[in-house]
Amino acid sequence: MNSTQLLKATLVGAFAIGAASAASTAIAQEAMKMSPQQEKMMTYMKAHHLSMCYGVNAAFKNDCQTPGHSCAGQDTKARDPSAFVAVPAGLCEKLDGGSAKPGQA
Repeated sequence: MNSTQLLKATLVGAFAIGAASAASTAIAQEAMKMSPQQEKMMTYMKAHHLSMCYGVNAAFKNDCQTPGHSCAGQDTKARDPSAFVAVPAGLCEKLDGGSAKPGQA
C-alpha cells in the first residue's frame, strides 16, 4: 500500500469515527430531553426550594417518571430506589432510606 492509499484510508476512517460520534451524541441528547411533565416538575421544585429524595416514596405516591413507568403516581412499589418524591431541601438526608441519587431497583 503506498502512502497516498494509506492517507486516504486514514482520512476515511477518521471521517467515519467522527460521523459515528456525532450520531451517538445526538441520540444521547434526545434520550436526555425532559418531557413537559418533567420540566414542569423541575421548575416547581426550584421555585419552592425542594429537592428530589429517592427511596422514600409510598406506593403510587412518586412525583415523576421512573424507568418502570412514564408518569407521576404510577410506581406500585413503596420505597423504590429509582422513584423520588419532592421534599424540602435538606430533609432527604434525615429520612430513613432517603438518598439524593437514584439507586438500583
